[in-house]
Amino acid sequence: MRSPLAPGVRFCSSFSRDSWYRSFTLFLTFLSYTAYHLSRKPISIVKNELHRNCSMVIRPADLNTTDNETWCDWAPFDQDNYQTLYGMLDNSFLVAYAIGMFFSGIFGERLPLRYYLSCGMLLSGLFTSLFGLGYYWNIHSIWYYAVIQAMNGLVQTTGWPSVVTCVGNWFGKGKRGFIMGVWNSHTSVGNILGSLIAGAFVSTAWGLSFIVPGLIITFTGVLCFFFLVEKPEDVNCVPPQHHEGTEREPLLHSTTITEVTSSTSSHATERSEEEHTQAISFCGALSIPGVVEFSLCLLFAKLVSYTFLYWLPLYISNVAHFDAKAAGDMSTLFDVGGILGGIAAGVVSDYSGGRATTCCAMLLLAAPMLFLYNYVGQTSIATTVVMLLVCGGLVNGPYALITTAVSADLGTHESLQGNSRALSTVTAIIDGTGSIGAAIGPLLAGLISPTGWNNVFYMLISADVLACLFLSRLMYKEVRGWCSRT
Repeated sequence: MRSPLAPGVRFCSSFSRDSWYRSFTLFLTFLSYTAYHLSRKPISIVKNELHRNCSMVIRPADLNTTDNETWCDWAPFDQDNYQTLYGMLDNSFLVAYAIGMFFSGIFGERLPLRYYLSCGMLLSGLFTSLFGLGYYWNIHSIWYYAVIQAMNGLVQTTGWPSVVTCVGNWFGKGKRGFIMGVWNSHTSVGNILGSLIAGAFVSTAWGLSFIVPGLIITFTGVLCFFFLVEKPEDVNCVPPQHHEGTEREPLLHSTTITEVTSSTSSHATERSEEEHTQAISFCGALSIPGVVEFSLCLLFAKLVSYTFLYWLPLYISNVAHFDAKAAGDMSTLFDVGGILGGIAAGVVSDYSGGRATTCCAMLLLAAPMLFLYNYVGQTSIATTVVMLLVCGGLVNGPYALITTAVSADLGTHESLQGNSRALSTVTAIIDGTGSIGAAIGPLLAGLISPTGWNNVFYMLISADVLACLFLSRLMYKEVRGWCSRT
C-alpha cells in the first residue's frame, strides 16, 4: 500500500509551473528593489552624525583641541552651512536620478533587462561603498561625496523601469492593484532595513553604514543575473491577459482611442510580430491617455515622500531631541505606514476601478494630517507613533499606486494595440517626472528649514494639494462613469 504524499509535497504540487515562476519573479524583483532603497537610506541616518552637538559628547582624553563646538563633526559638515551641504548631497543624487530616468526607460526597452538590471545593481553597490570608504580614507572634500552621489543616482535609474516591466510582463490587469500594492512594500522595507543597518554602525564607524548596504545590493545583483526571467514566453509559460473585456476602465478610457481600436481590431491580429515588438517612442508614450496627468501628480507626491525620506530623522532629532540612532529607528514607522497605505490604495482601486479617485482621496486626507503631525506629533511617544503611521500611509499610498499599478496599466494600455514594449518607457516617464519633485523637495527643505520647520510642513501641504489638482480631470471622468452605470 502506497503512503500518501507528505503535506509539504502536496502543497507544492498544488501550484502550477506558471504559478511558481510568477511567484519567484515577484520575490526576486521585490528583493532587488528592496536592495536599491536599502542603499539610498543611509545618508539620511548619517546626517545626524556628520554634524552633532559636540558639547553633549564625551571628548576622548587624548584629543588635543580648543574647539568645543565642532570637534566631533566630520569636515566639511562642521560649518554653519551644513544643512545647505546636506541639500547639495541629496540633490546630487536626485537630480542625476531624475535626468537619467528619462533615458533609462528608452535603454530598458532595447536592452536585455537581466543584464541591464544586474549591471546597475553592481555599479550601485560600488558607488554606495565608495561613499562609506571616504570615512576610512579620511576624505573631507564635499565634491568627492557629491560626485559619488551623482554617479549613484545615475546607475540607480536602471532599477525601477526594469522591475516594473518584469512584474508587468508576468501579471495581468485583474488584481494588479493589490498584487503591486503588496509588492511595492519593497520601498518601505528597503527604507526600514537601510535605517536599521545604517543605525547599527552610525555611532561607531559611519562608513560601514554605506559599505554594508553596498555589499548587499551587489550580492542581490548577482542573484538577478543568474535567476531573473524577463517574460513568461522565455520559459514557455502562459502570458497574462492585460485587458479584460468585461472590465470598465473609466480612468484610462478615451472615446477616440476606443473607436480607433474597435475599427482596427480585425487588422491588429494580422500585424506581424515585428510591428508588435517595436519599442515605443518618447512622444508616443506621452500621448497615452493619463500619462501626463499622473506624471505631474507624482512630481508633487514624490516631493513630499522624498522630503520625509531624507529629512525625517533630522526633524525628529531636532524637535524631539533623540540621538541619531533613536531618530533613525523612529523614522521607520513612517515607512511601516507606507506599506499599509500602498496595499490599501491597491485594494481600493481594484475594487472601485478608480485609480485617480483613490489617489485624490488619500492626498486630500494627507494635507491636514501633516499639519497635525507638525503641531502635536511630538507631544508623546504614543502620539508620535500613531501620527507617523497615519502620515506614512497617506503620503506613500498614492505614490505607491501611481508608480506600480497605474504605470503598468498605462504601459499596457489598449491604445497601444498589442505593443508589449511600452511599459519601460511609460514607467520611466512617470517616475522620471516624479523624480524631479524628489529632487526639489529635499532642496527646498534644506533652504527653508533654517527659517523653521513649520514652513517646511506648509510647503509639503501645498505640494499635496497641487498633486490632487492634477488628477481632478481624471477623477471627474471616473465619477461620471460610475454615475452613468448607476
